[in-house]
Amino acid sequence: MGFHDTFFKEEHMKKKGFATIVLLMLLMAGNAFLFAGGQQDVKSTAGDGKVTEIVYWQYYYETKKDLVDTLIRMFEAENPDIKVVHQTFPYEQYNTKVASSVPSGTGPNVINLFYGWLPTYIDSGYLQPLPQQTFSNERIESEFFPLVSAAKFEGSYYALPTAVRSLALFWNKDLFKEAGLDPEQPPKTVAEMIDFAKKLTKTDRTGNYLQVGMTLELRAQMHQWLREVLLRQMGGAPYSDDNRTVTYANKAGFDAFRFFTNLHLVEKVGMPNFMTDDVTAFKSGTMGMTVDGSFRLGTLDAVSTLNYGVAELPEMNGVKSNFASFWANGITSYTTGKQLEASVKFLEFLTSDTAMAMWLKQVGELPAKKDLAMKDEYRNDPKYGPFIRGLEYAVATKFIDENVQRKVWIDAWDEVVLNGISVEAAVNQAAKTEQKLLDNYYNK
Repeated sequence: MGFHDTFFKEEHMKKKGFATIVLLMLLMAGNAFLFAGGQQDVKSTAGDGKVTEIVYWQYYYETKKDLVDTLIRMFEAENPDIKVVHQTFPYEQYNTKVASSVPSGTGPNVINLFYGWLPTYIDSGYLQPLPQQTFSNERIESEFFPLVSAAKFEGSYYALPTAVRSLALFWNKDLFKEAGLDPEQPPKTVAEMIDFAKKLTKTDRTGNYLQVGMTLELRAQMHQWLREVLLRQMGGAPYSDDNRTVTYANKAGFDAFRFFTNLHLVEKVGMPNFMTDDVTAFKSGTMGMTVDGSFRLGTLDAVSTLNYGVAELPEMNGVKSNFASFWANGITSYTTGKQLEASVKFLEFLTSDTAMAMWLKQVGELPAKKDLAMKDEYRNDPKYGPFIRGLEYAVATKFIDENVQRKVWIDAWDEVVLNGISVEAAVNQAAKTEQKLLDNYYNK
């Protein structure tokens, strides 16, 4: 299994891990005084005492672990007065390990986390703002893609990515040819995508799917396609500019969700959970098209019989849109003194052009800096290129609780498709649930 198969492990963790971590946060609230500082002595120094030791945490996956080990060796060669201890933990245990270790000052100095977890980490006092003298807002906003603003809270950035992700359309060339479609010409518009999907769909005499035209998996990336792509192409937006108000309980939101549910109810081009999940279906050659991230390339390339292509997401009404996400590195709140100086240097290295170029080649995620990502060798690559070009117009949703914000759409689907309630009622209920979440967070 390659690194890119971790998508579903990430989803599992987001759903199962956060209930535990929130409970631990509440239980440990009384220990908040430990964040006040003075914890740097918890970490030992090496050799003659002139070497500053810092600890870096990430969840375990072999490809990422091996690359970070290489980057650490490069960093230490350039900075012989700094030693970086790299520690990893099983993915499913990662957030609970953070919750139990960081408050006591025994955790990492630099930590890798999914950007959608930042509100929880910041509210819990786990992170400190990045120092302006090194990572000024002006520098970040001139060098990085605008989507990294999802890591900015109350005027300060708390973390920065080495790499980012966007979405693209994958299509099975062999299934296209079999359906009488040009295998080298993916759909350029949403209307074309639906037309192609209908030609790619196969059912038995009772209507059961044997092959689906496209993915409808809200548990995976179609949740992002619905909210950040389709809704915007319908003339709407999921949230207000300040992210405090849900803005899809209106005609654009109703139209977008009706369009999406009709792909199953009316157009009959697919269904959720077909062949268990969209990745399994596409890999097995029983799904014509899917929407997924650049992290999926390694998984698909490992299937020698799969003949596929990658294209930018189809446009609608002349509008292009995309969703982006990222894992970022932040500095823990108790890191001070020499350890803070060393941590800042290490974070600078992790966000350097050198590290980003290596990450693209060895992990498969995209450079977070605009100038590097837009180099011709990357931008015009037949597989990476569509994702990189999509970053130019991508939005990274500023999640408060990604699990809840995903689940409102899954529940809305069930209400319409399984229970027969109206699209308007389902979308209004989703908006009400999500607005309550936003109000509870921003009113604190």
